[in-house]
Amino acid sequence: MSEQTFCTRETAWCPGCGNFSILDSLKTALTELELQPHQVLMVAGIGQAAKTPQYISANAFCGLHGRSLPPAAAAKIANEALTVVIDTGDGDSYGEGGNHFLHNIRRNVDITHFVHDNQIYGLTKGQASPTSATGHVTGVQADGNFNQAMNPVLVALAAGATFVARAFTGDRKQLVEIMKAAISHKGYALVDILQPCVSFNKINTFSWYKERVRPVEGQHDRQDLMAAMQLAMQFDDVIPTGILYQKEQPTYHDRHPVLHDRGPLIDRPLQREALQAAFDQLI
Repeated sequence: MSEQTFCTRETAWCPGCGNFSILDSLKTALTELELQPHQVLMVAGIGQAAKTPQYISANAFCGLHGRSLPPAAAAKIANEALTVVIDTGDGDSYGEGGNHFLHNIRRNVDITHFVHDNQIYGLTKGQASPTSATGHVTGVQADGNFNQAMNPVLVALAAGATFVARAFTGDRKQLVEIMKAAISHKGYALVDILQPCVSFNKINTFSWYKERVRPVEGQHDRQDLMAAMQLAMQFDDVIPTGILYQKEQPTYHDRHPVLHDRGPLIDRPLQREALQAAFDQLI
């Protein structure tokens, strides 16, 4: 199958943006997994990263800011055959969407969450995001960011996520392999993707990441939670990338008797009378 199966639409990203590498790697991953556009649902909220579903030829749903996970989970619950992929930014996922991020981990719905983490709000002109470092000076935080940076990888591990990875747009080969593994994983999969914002983040640049990123493949037991947490806490002179943790656990579908015993909602006959009775109660 050719990569032309997943075509790229015209984008509005800045030249040199890490989003291009993520989109290109995603197309390659989906193609190598032998998926077709009609089998894939791309979901996003709002932001530069969240424009990704608009730039690739697959099913797409773009919701509200920070609200990508609820419709993604709902789509997967209704139609288990869909491959559901979320593409959002660090602000959309961990700021406005922080509550959904935490509780989707608990549910372990079988969806894949790619976070374009540039440590800045790129769409709204460069204010500090949840992952911006303390002291990071922006046009809004003129005296520097007062808040402690969130470590989403560590949070996901502590909350019980069954697949947690960190990637870098400058290592396309590793990124493609991580994406394929995340999409193939049964359960919620988080991939925090480090990517430079060439317009608003002049600290965490491509060269800044390049000097610090260190792949961990072949050196790390992916089932060792404590080792994964230790790697997750490294984000200074050395930033480990790769699949930090992976464990098979029952998914939301496996645990829910209605879904497990009776099959996907999409395959069930529509009971219009029951729906009308429910609507009548709300009037």
